[in-house]
Amino acid sequence: MDGCRVIKKYPNRRLYDTEVSKYVTLSDVRQLVIDREPVMVIDAKTKEDLTRSVLLQIILEQEEDGNPIMSAEMLEQLIRLYGDPFQANFASYLENSVKLIADQRSKARDNLGQVMDPFSMMTSLAKRNMEVFKEMQDGLFKNVDYPPADDDKKE
Repeated sequence: MDGCRVIKKYPNRRLYDTEVSKYVTLSDVRQLVIDREPVMVIDAKTKEDLTRSVLLQIILEQEEDGNPIMSAEMLEQLIRLYGDPFQANFASYLENSVKLIADQRSKARDNLGQVMDPFSMMTSLAKRNMEVFKEMQDGLFKNVDYPPADDDKKE
């Protein structure tokens, strides 16, 4: 918990920011995340870590606001991955993909003011992203032992 902004969640569902000694909303916690402030949400009574649960609530609110990132089809695919042998690999792949996109977005914002041709910069970033995604996909499936195809069984 060192260096983290501790938010206590009380049974009445209220959130209390211990650093500023006041009640906060999910929107306030969202802003802390946007501002890159490390946050940890704990149950005030049991001291259980509720951070993931609260972050998922924030995502749910954002998804319901009208500009969702995740389609119903994508959510269905995510649900199907739970319990699948690829779950751990996919979780790592997804986390790395999101980090890569965040890094690229940050670099693009930094360079946008310096670049005369933003289109060529975006094209270059897209090409690099495709290379990195291919490398991550190759890594995701490198240890998979695929069953032989029907054609291979006839030999």
